[in-house]
Amino acid sequence: MAKILINDGINPLAIDKLRAAGHEVDNINIPQAELMEKLPQYDAICVRSATKVRTELIDGCPNLKAIGRGGVGLDNIDVEYARGKDIAVLNTPAASSRSVAELAFAHLFSVARFLYKSNRHMPTDGQEEFKSLKKSYSKGFELKGKTLGVIGLGRIGQETIKIALGMGMKVVAVDPFVKEATISFSIADQNLSIKIPSVTMDDMLSQADIITLHIPFTGAPVLSTSEFNKMKDGVILINASRGGTVDEDALLSALASDKVAAAGIDVFINEPKPRKDLLEHPNVSCTPHIGASTNEAQVNIGLELADKLIAKLG
Repeated sequence: MAKILINDGINPLAIDKLRAAGHEVDNINIPQAELMEKLPQYDAICVRSATKVRTELIDGCPNLKAIGRGGVGLDNIDVEYARGKDIAVLNTPAASSRSVAELAFAHLFSVARFLYKSNRHMPTDGQEEFKSLKKSYSKGFELKGKTLGVIGLGRIGQETIKIALGMGMKVVAVDPFVKEATISFSIADQNLSIKIPSVTMDDMLSQADIITLHIPFTGAPVLSTSEFNKMKDGVILINASRGGTVDEDALLSALASDKVAAAGIDVFINEPKPRKDLLEHPNVSCTPHIGASTNEAQVNIGLELADKLIAKLG
């Protein structure tokens, strides 16, 4: 039996599963400043994005056998250091892929038809104001036939491509670690498969009408001034990956010059206090990092993480 701390919350079904396997589970939140004192009594900790598990904390917890991360990204954990101490680092890369992909398209639909703007500005009275808004927001565009540039051919990128193909979009993708991805999906009870090759970043930037990111943060932006300069004029940018993957200063400059017509953003550099000029920009659709926050994804994340912890801890 292991003692497990669930520090950032998890679906109750996962807690039931861990307890049924014989483990002691504390579903509480211990503030970051108190973890050094209290975590040593546990064999494993489960976190989301709020709790940081860094080198100093790892060194102070000699009993720690596993660190579970509910979700995909591991940037709040010193992964290699932990594994060097023979501590398992577990995450749930498959559980929330569809939810994140659907949010990326929710932003894309919102931007394409000005939903984020019109919802703010709809009048409660006044026929003339209504007519004015109708004229202002009557120049949206259909997604069919547009070219979607996908950065990252992992599980979320592939789910995003499935939706794009179902919408009749063209897809061009880039991933330095993947030569080609086979996308399998069903339409009208027909099972289909298509191969999506990975092209160079420059090729993707020059072709894409819309660009969406589905990659981890590796310490530096993937899209900065030089990349924005290579994009089509009036491109749409969607980011539901990680804060820092896009240079926010460069994005604001690109928005100001109309290089980027609009952006849909779910992730920010300074979470939970994103910069105000980005949040309030008239051509930015924002959400507060909710890509994986659906009922279905939370169940899947919890159960997948529970299974992995049970496999590791017994």
